[in-house]
Amino acid sequence: MKRQTDPDVLLLQAAADPTRLAILRQLSEDGGVCACDFTACCDVAQPTVSHHLKVLRDAGWVTGERQGTWIWYSLCPDAVARFRELAGGISPGAARPAAMLGGSTGSVSMAATTGPRPPAGGAS
Repeated sequence: MKRQTDPDVLLLQAAADPTRLAILRQLSEDGGVCACDFTACCDVAQPTVSHHLKVLRDAGWVTGERQGTWIWYSLCPDAVARFRELAGGISPGAARPAAMLGGSTGSVSMAATTGPRPPAGGAS
């Protein structure tokens, strides 16, 4: 399998894991967080937290600053801005009649799914 190099894909993939999303949410609420404090939000062991923080660092989501023996993490403003840009660029667009789309919209009209209705009164 080819290794993904698109920075947007890496950013989205990193955020798609439940543990990493919990870390991002905690950073969003608390600002700088010591690496030792993530085990409470994520309910995982410290080595697992360290792995997830590395993935988030590699994707550009977080930065770390060593203070003594601890590393304090914070969200990278550029990553948050890019994520907003990506999410904001996705919308359902304007609705178009099926005829304008060549009749193949992926949705099926009600008549096509139910067929003709039998006459009232149960006659065949």
